[in-house]
Amino acid sequence: MRHFLGLTAALLAVALPHPTAAIAQRPAPATQHQRVLPLEGGQNFRDLGGYRTNDGRQVKWGLLYRSGAMNNLTDRDFAQLEARGIRTVCDFRATRERDGAPVRWPGKTKPAIFAEDYSMDRDFAGLMRPNLTGAQAADAMTQAYAQMPLRFAGQYRRMFAEMVAGRVPLAFNCSAGKDRTGIAAALVLTVLGVPQATVMEDYLLSNRYYDPRKGASGTAADDQTAAFMKRLPPDALKALMGVDRRYLDAAFATMRAQRGGFDGYLRDQLGLDAAAIRTLRARYLTRA
Repeated sequence: MRHFLGLTAALLAVALPHPTAAIAQRPAPATQHQRVLPLEGGQNFRDLGGYRTNDGRQVKWGLLYRSGAMNNLTDRDFAQLEARGIRTVCDFRATRERDGAPVRWPGKTKPAIFAEDYSMDRDFAGLMRPNLTGAQAADAMTQAYAQMPLRFAGQYRRMFAEMVAGRVPLAFNCSAGKDRTGIAAALVLTVLGVPQATVMEDYLLSNRYYDPRKGASGTAADDQTAAFMKRLPPDALKALMGVDRRYLDAAFATMRAQRGGFDGYLRDQLGLDAAAIRTLRARYLTRA
């Protein structure tokens, strides 16, 4: 059975109301920039620029992007991304996810794409029941997030290596652009010195911009998952399809629990020592 995170991203044919969340105003005005890219087939595709840091600088616009699956991008969307100079894509999706929703970049200027072959097939029979409660679903999501910082450390390490090397503009994505990608974005912003409150605000924006109706691959697995999800109570659906500060808190708790704390996690798991972090901040921050 498809892993839990893949399961939540697979419900693309079910019409769901967007969960509400308290979203703060952007830390920096975006008069000539857009947080969400105006893409016809985009899924939660956002620019990480403009966020203020603790030392008064801000993240540069147009260099770092987070997204959901890109398989529904149109020719005009690809033309826009080409105009933005997207150079590198880190695709966090599992093998089956990529095979079911392939992304075909047109033209000769397609970016370098990094993806890892791995399986997300696990036995989640305990979750696949129509009487699943919201509390049970939220607990499952929290547990999944607690595992992700170590499980996906290799892919996050690759992303940061590309950033340190300056192979940008760079976009990173999973299927929904909210879980694996949400942790990646939180790591990027935290390493750049963005306050944790702002990091959480960016993470929670997926409650507004993730649309589960987009990106269906049309596979039998998707149909089966959609049929199951339709039978779930609203609070369980919200827990599975949305994001919650408890989820991201669980991920950071795992990072802080590593030897050397959060800095130790960055150094040992992601290859980011003090010199690398200085390089990242010099490259991706600007004076506000």
